[in-house]
Amino acid sequence: MNSSVFDFLLTAAPGDADSADFAADWAQHRARSSGFDSSVDRAAIAGFDSVGTGSAFLGGYQEALHALVPELGAAELTSLCATEATGARPASMTTTVTADGAVTGTKTFATLGTFATCFVVIARAGTRSDGRANLRAVLVPVGEGCVVTPLPELPFAPEIPHASVAFDSAPGVLLPGDGYADYLKPFRTVEDAHVLAAVLGQLVRVARQARWPAEAVEQLLALFAAVRGISVDDPGSVGVHIALGGVFDRLTGLCAEIEPLWARVDPQIRARWERDVLLLGVAGKARTARSATAWRTVE
Repeated sequence: MNSSVFDFLLTAAPGDADSADFAADWAQHRARSSGFDSSVDRAAIAGFDSVGTGSAFLGGYQEALHALVPELGAAELTSLCATEATGARPASMTTTVTADGAVTGTKTFATLGTFATCFVVIARAGTRSDGRANLRAVLVPVGEGCVVTPLPELPFAPEIPHASVAFDSAPGVLLPGDGYADYLKPFRTVEDAHVLAAVLGQLVRVARQARWPAEAVEQLLALFAAVRGISVDDPGSVGVHIALGGVFDRLTGLCAEIEPLWARVDPQIRARWERDVLLLGVAGKARTARSATAWRTVE
């Protein structure tokens, strides 16, 4: 990488991604961020180029999936399919995959499902000798054997589309490794880091456009630097879980500190942020639980 992402965030003119055509947004993002090797840097750029938090999230989500699954083509729009009617716990999953990659079952909540060109499906490939589910990750292109049904908009970040996806012997390609240990479990941490980077990138955009004081921009960039540092480590590390929890807590505190500065922001942009800031709390309980477990490990 020849460029500094910090210099980019401080000097580049922001783009205008707004999720109405996320395929076009993603193509523009790939071209815009092609000089940056780090997926977390590219996530921050996706956020910086986003008009709203919804499109920032989608950029971070895509960068997270591409970091987790290097087999994905650069142009692919991908959705992780894990949640079923009974949740996303391995023991309760009923979606199955055969030895040749055919997937059957229904996933009830797929983020970006209606925009996706392929799915990373967590499916059961039999049962282990200890009675636990043998889970595999399967790359399934949209098409034969796939029925995608849009879900209602959420009250925050309605630009983020969700869907249920029914698979009926849908042909796919088995990915290497364990579906839970190598994909589902680490993705929650990988996603947190990339989405956090994207939100910080978007806030730098807002700060520059509204001419917030330099101190506010410095604090946002400092938090982004922390996310970059965390992202180079193993997402299964207990230290990563603890540190990431600390960054989220600090962002919550910083958001409270800079609240008066939003009076300088365009009213429509401010209203969208106030509506969508709840996005930062999604998966908060799971994140807190991971952090608590990590602390018990090191104490």
